[in-house]
Order: sequence, then structure tokens, then C-alpha cells
Amino acid sequence: MNDLHRLPSYTLVISCPDKVGIVAAVAQFVAQRSGSLLESNHHTDVEQGWFYMRNVISAESLAVSLAQFREEFAPLALEFDMQWHVRDNADLQRVVVMASHASHCLADILHRWKSGELPCQIPCVISNHENLRSMVEWHGIPFHYVPVPKEDKSAAFEQVTDIVRRHQADTVVLARYMQIIPPSICDEFAGRLINIHHSFLPSFIGANPYQKAYDRGVKLIGATCHYVTEDLDEGPIIEQDVIRVNHSCDKDDMVRLGRDVEQAVLSRGLRHHLEDRVIVRGNKTVVFSS
Repeated sequence: MNDLHRLPSYTLVISCPDKVGIVAAVAQFVAQRSGSLLESNHHTDVEQGWFYMRNVISAESLAVSLAQFREEFAPLALEFDMQWHVRDNADLQRVVVMASHASHCLADILHRWKSGELPCQIPCVISNHENLRSMVEWHGIPFHYVPVPKEDKSAAFEQVTDIVRRHQADTVVLARYMQIIPPSICDEFAGRLINIHHSFLPSFIGANPYQKAYDRGVKLIGATCHYVTEDLDEGPIIEQDVIRVNHSCDKDDMVRLGRDVEQAVLSRGLRHHLEDRVIVRGNKTVVFSS
């Protein structure tokens, strides 16, 4: 996080039908309570007639408590038909990470978490393979091995759901977890279940995207961080990036180059989510990047 976000602060996120006076009304509300804005972003989708806003407010400057802020803001939110929430940035989200055999995305998240770059708690890691245990436990994080048999996956995902609930996860991250998540988990964690797909979606949906990209002779490969829905690899996109390749690259080269993009995109997307920079409407997002 940047220096501003290390100060005690609250983040207020709003989306609502667009109309004149929203920015002024919110600014006046904050100012009347002696609030100082550390960061302010807003955007209007003219075509859809929809307004988005994110404000970071100095907690030390406010003359009211967070509970009072919520109570007093509610009538203003009702007046403008707002979808909104306000969060104390000192309350770090609990992020359960799920991974399979590949280690690069998980390793990057753990490094950034350990260095303080990702503002969250990681209460556990769940995997359907044992090979990542030593790396996870070296970081002092509990590791849960939950094999997923091909014949019947329901019992495994019941166990996964129980682990996630017991650890009181706010967000679940699929760090190259190579299993299709059942609809029940997608529904329970809608808008809080984040995946990295090793392709620049919507191209090459599903398994083996690098082989498909190689067969197609692409000149760019990429990765996509998105929220998971029941529709495979079609959830709202949070972050994407690409890297250039050429005719001399074989599939293994694409995999090697792609891993660098995947881990960077997933960590950026997760950070945007943790800092309340992502607002979802329908199958699209507005992301107020730092």
C-alpha cells in the first residue's frame, strides 16, 4: 500500500444511478463531519447512466465514529439510491488461498503478503496436491490437503467449504487451482472468489490455453484475473496483462513467459480487491487503480 493507506482510514465505495449533485453531496457530508479525503475517485458510465465513486477518508480527522458514519450516511444513500459500503482499512480481510501443483502464483502471493504489500490475513492454504505443503508451512500458515477424486468430487468440495467457513474467509483466491468450482461455492462467495486464468480472456477459455495459443500462432499471450461465476472463465474481469511472443517460441516458452504474467496479474487483481478498488455491475467492473 502507498503511504496514504498506512494512515488510519476508512474506504467508502458507492455506485448508483447518475444524477447531478452526487459528488457535492458526498463531499459535503464528509466535510460536515470534519473528514479529510486521502484519495478520491469517481467515474460516470454515460451510456448506462451509472455513477461510481471511491473515497478514502482519514479516520483521525472524522468527528464521528464509523458506526455513526454509517447510520448518518444511510439517509443520503437512500436519497440517491446508492449501493454502498464503508470499511475500516485496519480490518484486514481473511484470504484463503487454493492451489494445485503449480507454485508460482501462490509463492508470489505469500511473498507479497509477508512483505506487507498485500493488506490481508492468510489463515490457511488449501490444495489438492501435497507438494506445496513445505513452502506454505515455512511461512507459518496452516496447509490443508484435500484430494479431489475424478469419480466423485462432491465430498471433497464439502470439505473445502467447511475449511473455508471455519477460517471465516472474506475472500477466496484460486492461485492456479485446477479444479472447476461447484455452483454452491460460486454462489456463496459471489464477488469474493478470485481466479487467475492463464489466457487473455475471452480467448482460449478452458484447459490448455497455451497449447491452443501455440496452435493458433498468436503474437501475444496474457493472463486474466477475474471473479468466478458458474459460467466457466466468464466472470467479471479485474485485471489483465500480456507479453509478446513470436514464431521462435514453442509451447514451453509460452508457459515460462506466461507464468511471469500470471503471478503479477493475480497479485495486482487481489490487491485491487482488498483495497476496495473494484466495483462490479453485471458482468463488468470499474477498477480505480492506485
